[in-house]
Amino acid sequence: MSFAVQHSLAGSATLEGTSLHTGEKVSLVLNPAPEGYGLKFRRVDLPDQPFINADVEKVQTVERATTLAEGSVKVHTVEHVISALTGMGIDNALIEMNANEPPIGDGSSRPFVQLIKQAGIAAQTAPRKVWEIREPIHMETADGTILTIVPAKTFRVSVTNVGPDGRFTQYFSTEVTPASYEKEICAARTFVYYEDVKPLLDKGLIKGGSLESAIVIRGNEVMSKEALRFTNEFARHKALDLIGDLMLSGVRILGHVIAVKPGHGPNTKMAATLKAEYARMRSMVPAPITIPSGEGVLDINEVLKILPHRYPFLMVDRIIGFESDSKCIGVKNVTINEPYFGGHFPGHPIMPGVLQLEAMAQVSSVLMLRKPENTGKIGYFMSADNVKWRRPVLPGDTLIIEADILKVRGSIGQTRCRCLVNGEIVSEAELKFALLDR
Repeated sequence: MSFAVQHSLAGSATLEGTSLHTGEKVSLVLNPAPEGYGLKFRRVDLPDQPFINADVEKVQTVERATTLAEGSVKVHTVEHVISALTGMGIDNALIEMNANEPPIGDGSSRPFVQLIKQAGIAAQTAPRKVWEIREPIHMETADGTILTIVPAKTFRVSVTNVGPDGRFTQYFSTEVTPASYEKEICAARTFVYYEDVKPLLDKGLIKGGSLESAIVIRGNEVMSKEALRFTNEFARHKALDLIGDLMLSGVRILGHVIAVKPGHGPNTKMAATLKAEYARMRSMVPAPITIPSGEGVLDINEVLKILPHRYPFLMVDRIIGFESDSKCIGVKNVTINEPYFGGHFPGHPIMPGVLQLEAMAQVSSVLMLRKPENTGKIGYFMSADNVKWRRPVLPGDTLIIEADILKVRGSIGQTRCRCLVNGEIVSEAELKFALLDR
């Protein structure tokens, strides 16, 4: 199965059970969702059946579980189902519940993995965006939690669990793929220390808890209806929670997550950091603008949003017209302040012919980027044929650049261009270039 594209569920599947903290009976339904939808929860038991995005900005509380809220609408303990969907490669899904918390099951995410397999996994056509971490991201808390994400070509988690007084210190590390998630992570169950049980009950939590839905640690004794599934089951469950919490950033990553004593609070803070860093990185990409489909003029600010070129290599000051879908006209005001005039030539300034060629290519790019399917792409020069320079271009000239489409095949475009000064052709060429994602 290729995971270069987004994936959703092939159908719907239902899981019924008891919620951990509220003790309510709940029915959860996993549903397919369209490309770019992400993960969303829906409270079908409430009026208007409101939605809540699985987004770190919706995180309200993180005590023993991660809670999302949209106004007064809440969804508790979301990390296990989000972890299962993420680990199994699901990008888009609608999670419907008739209560405020998913079923706890056996305290692991295995019931959700089984539910995903029951629904089936379906490939979609849109590419999956995965952010490769290129610089370390580090966070520490006062109580000893350390979270670091370092560059890697895969998504890997390495977790050290440290209990009170150093009890049950365990380590677990794996590359996270659907296969490794199902085999190595999803079966690890949630756990609680005996001394924490009464305070949690006093706060109205774990009303649905039992030795069938969680492991209780009393001193150095493990209390459970079932023997430990792994010798390092606690570290594996911490990795399970970490995967779910980090996905609240809204972006899959390539990177090695190293966590010592992780918890929902630090995990979601790291998710918020990831979301902010991703937004900062994406802000460096010029935002695509809508190029007029009819007659229109684009000023320099709009040109800057379309073309990646900057001083001293931007050769278009304004787009002054379009004719049908196949012609674009641009303007370059040539002044003595152009940096190349100092050396081309001293005492006899002439605009280099190759820069006129570049101006033609830039206007051609605007023409090709006008098509909706090319929005946000960038044009790369491939060849120039039948190039002719007919007369010099001098300081003070206004260069009119015309580009006509000759042929388009996929991402490859071919244009016929010419530059004019005072209505007279000064240069012309046939250009070929490729349009690629930035």
